[in-house]
Amino acid sequence: MQSDDKPVKPRRPKTEKVEELKTQGTPASGEAAAKPTRAPRQSKAAGEAPAAKADAPTAAPTRTPRAGGRPAASAAPAAPPAAKQPLLPPPPARLREKYLKTIVPTLMKDLGFQNTMQVPKLEKIVINVGIGREVTSSENSAKIVDAALKDITAIAGQKPIIKMSKKAIASFKLRKGQPVGIMVTLRGARMYEFFDKLVNVTLPRIRDFQGSPIASFDGRGAYQLGMREQTLFPEIEYTSVDRVRGLQINIVTTADSKENTKKLLESLGMPFAKEGAQSRPRFAIRA
Repeated sequence: MQSDDKPVKPRRPKTEKVEELKTQGTPASGEAAAKPTRAPRQSKAAGEAPAAKADAPTAAPTRTPRAGGRPAASAAPAAPPAAKQPLLPPPPARLREKYLKTIVPTLMKDLGFQNTMQVPKLEKIVINVGIGREVTSSENSAKIVDAALKDITAIAGQKPIIKMSKKAIASFKLRKGQPVGIMVTLRGARMYEFFDKLVNVTLPRIRDFQGSPIASFDGRGAYQLGMREQTLFPEIEYTSVDRVRGLQINIVTTADSKENTKKLLESLGMPFAKEGAQSRPRFAIRA
């Protein structure tokens, strides 16, 4: 075998290497170890604004318009919010004002009352419509109820309620819980407005009208008036009516006798028929 001609470098002992490293890392006696210092930050030129902090919000970069595009519209100043106008209360009913200013003093004088609280007044007006026969004889009862509700809501200006049957009657083909009528009760300003419309607009539309019947008093301050057509009222369009329905109007007052009730309604404008005359409040004048 051939021998290696490369000279072998002798190794130093480990103890000599450790002592050499210690003598190089220790500072000279009496001198403090030099601490590495950070390089100073270069200062900016005078007049230049300081850099913004990292947490401060940065302004949005402005978008440069491209060549040939439309110029950016300048931001218009925001218009001041319009001041909200306060909601005004509705005007008082005309008939109520007439009752308080004119009718009450007249009735006190005619009936011999000493206090204004004794004078009779309107308490409520109840409008009833029967739809039981229509519902039992037709398959589409929901459509009939909706049409009747729409008509009475337009007439009264108030949404009515649906009256359900309380028991089943086989001879009438009536089941329990089936709609049989629609009712609405008017009080306050709506009551006076409806009575004013009834006396001055609806009743004059009746053909050959000779006055309201005088035999419809119950003797306890109520008066009933029946009509066979809802088309008497101006809110109902005759061409949009699916079928003719009758309705009953019950006028309830605080009077305690038939004579006082009649005098109150006459002073409010109700045209009663004369003794022996035939009244027919059932046919409407149609154009």
